[in-house]
Formats: sequence, C-alpha cells, structure tokens
Amino acid sequence: MDKTSQITFYTHVYPPYCHRVHIALEEANAGYTLYNVNIVDKPAWYSEKINKSGKIPSITYGGPRGAPENPSPEATILTESLIILEFLADLFPEARLLPNDPVLRARARLFANAVDTALLDGFGEFFVAYTKDGSLEDALLAELDALRARLPPTGFALGEWSNAEIAAAPSLVRTILLMGNDIGKYPVTRGKEVLAVLRGPRFERRMEYIERRGYHGTELTAYVAVIVRFETGIIACLFVIAHSGSSSGGTRVAGRSSSR
Repeated sequence: MDKTSQITFYTHVYPPYCHRVHIALEEANAGYTLYNVNIVDKPAWYSEKINKSGKIPSITYGGPRGAPENPSPEATILTESLIILEFLADLFPEARLLPNDPVLRARARLFANAVDTALLDGFGEFFVAYTKDGSLEDALLAELDALRARLPPTGFALGEWSNAEIAAAPSLVRTILLMGNDIGKYPVTRGKEVLAVLRGPRFERRMEYIERRGYHGTELTAYVAVIVRFETGIIACLFVIAHSGSSSGGTRVAGRSSSR
C-alpha cells in the first residue's frame, strides 16, 4: 500500500469514534484532508457516496485527490472506527499503532471490543438514563472493573501505547471529565461521588492508566483533553435541553474541509 496516497477523513468534533481516527492519523503523521460533516443536517451526498448508513467517521483512500463531496471511483471507502484504526496501523507500520506479535494484536482487538460492547453502553446509560436504585451506576463500575482486569501491572494495555488506547481514550477521558464536572442526569454531586470511588484503591490501576502522561512525549494528551473539554460543554447544553423538556436545540455547522 502507498502511504502517500490521498486520505480524506469525514468527521465531526463531537463523536468519540471520530476522535479515535483523528488521534490515529496524528500518531501516524499522515497527510490527510479533513472534512467536517454537518451532523445536524447531513448532506445527501454523504449517504449516497460515502457511507450509506450516514454514520461517521469514514475515510477514502487512494485515487486522484478531489473534492470531499465527490470522491474518485478509484478510491477505497472505509467505515467503522475500529476497522479504520486497523487499516492505519497496516498502512503506517512505523507508527507502531499495533505490535507485530499476532497474540498482542489479538489482545488489542479484544481490549477495543470490550470498550465498544460493554463500556460505551454503560457510559451512555449512566449519564443519560440514571436511575435512583443505582443499578446503572453499579453496572458502569463493573464494566470499568472488567476493563481494569485486562490491564497488565504497569504500562498500557499491551505494555506500549497502541490502538487499544486510541480505542479507549476518548470514552475514558469523557467519563472522568463529565463526573468531575457533575454533568449527567444523576442527582447533583453524584458524579463527583462516583469519581471518588474510581479514585479509590479498587480502581487505582485503572485511574493510573487513564491519567498517565508522557506517552511518546507528544502533545497528544493535550489534544484529547481539549476536544473532550469542548465536548463536555456541548454535552452540558444537551442535558439542560433534556431536563427542560425542549425538543430541539443546537447550532448548525456547515461542512468544510481542510488539508492536514
């Protein structure tokens, strides 16, 4: 595969799935064109030409470079964030997004799958559908505990930074920021109370994993934090809308592209 071929990245600043691909592209030092899709009023061409489901992220790879809304018939279209992460790991092996060892690669996939199949469901239910009996809170803590059990005694999921972290980071960082700012449909102060539990002995290893700094010595940590802090403000607005019973809200953002 030609790593110099054009890549167009269809994304939006809010979704954690998009953040995964954005982080991987930056880690790989890839050249790409970024196109922000209007998720409030998606253009018809996106579903017709890029992803029939209308979901983001997506990328096109190869073929002549052209306008994002008119991809070349020669380009390959890839969807689903975890599939795109695998593709980028193969396209840019020097970035070491995945190790060469097939066992470790399988472990990275298992870790990412655990995030998608358990943690994200628990995350959404706790923050959006909180119940007074605490069942969703217990479920979220159990899922975080299961994720902790997959970690080695030190370091990242595979020892070194990899796609496993890229898959998990956007959701895990959101968890901490939302709880720390008490944003959610739970009673006031409950987010901070649960966060105190997470900072206790039971989750000490997991919190060290989430809050660890210094991987690669890059600005990636700041990059993730800025995105999620910005999104936290948006989520806060959405929760206010939900509590007030309003049926609509938000700002329309026109799609635009930029090369990176």
